[in-house]
Amino acid sequence: MILPDPAQAAEPLIDLALAEDLGDAGDITAQCFVPAGHCSRGRIVARQPLVVCGTTIAAAVFAKVDPRLSVDIHHADGEAVPAGATVLTVTGPTRGILTGERTALNFLQRLSGIATQTRAFVRAAAGPSGQTRADVLDTRKTTPGWRLLEKAAVLAGGGRNHRLGLHDAVMVKDNHLVAEHRAAALAAGIRAVREQFPGVAFIEVEADHLDQVRTFLTLEGVDVILLDNMSCDDLRAAVALRDALAPRVRLEASGGVTLDTIAAIAATGVDAVSVGALTHSVKAADLALDLESLDT
Repeated sequence: MILPDPAQAAEPLIDLALAEDLGDAGDITAQCFVPAGHCSRGRIVARQPLVVCGTTIAAAVFAKVDPRLSVDIHHADGEAVPAGATVLTVTGPTRGILTGERTALNFLQRLSGIATQTRAFVRAAAGPSGQTRADVLDTRKTTPGWRLLEKAAVLAGGGRNHRLGLHDAVMVKDNHLVAEHRAAALAAGIRAVREQFPGVAFIEVEADHLDQVRTFLTLEGVDVILLDNMSCDDLRAAVALRDALAPRVRLEASGGVTLDTIAAIAATGVDAVSVGALTHSVKAADLALDLESLDT
């Protein structure tokens, strides 16, 4: 799956963020307390070890505020940096730097937080000796409007993207089949997808117990089975069933996955572990802007 360019998705978000910050009057504080011709250099510095993400978006914020501002990116998205590292430098009119500071940091802090958390989950999933190879996947539990940006941050952290939305792949859960017999409805629905939407990325079905896994492995057209909230013993049993009945089908574990549990889940032999926490409850990374006057 190829992620669309997040920079295009960021443009309207930048406009919206600046509009709600500046209102009709603009940056009153900068206008009244900073001389119009004053210039500075601002360094956005990591206050903690983190994985960088959102640098080009931060640069676009400053360019939108004042085209005279010059931005140098020192660490690309996906780079791990220590506390104290300068992530980017912005030089030019002080008013513009101060006006764009918070909006640029808001993007950088959230996206770097997601990338940093994803990297932690990816390392935990690999186990102490790096012996497991399960992909760490994101979910649709994203901030409305920010999905492409947040999924790009997952990639920067070393994770992989699940479906982008309801439009590009199929995920069949219990609620989709509440009104019909499950097996018959699944078979009919899969045929409909293949006929009407031949470009769909994959068809995935959710299983709550091993009997369902066994049934779904016999259905033609199923690409992935989601193993929802299963114990590690059941996950191992599901892997054994898959290997015996339908080796081509991928198995994805999901449900309340944490940094403490993902290693054991990945070690069961599943192909992927999806983690809503990558995006829905992430802590913003600690970055700040240090300003240095260039006018003496």
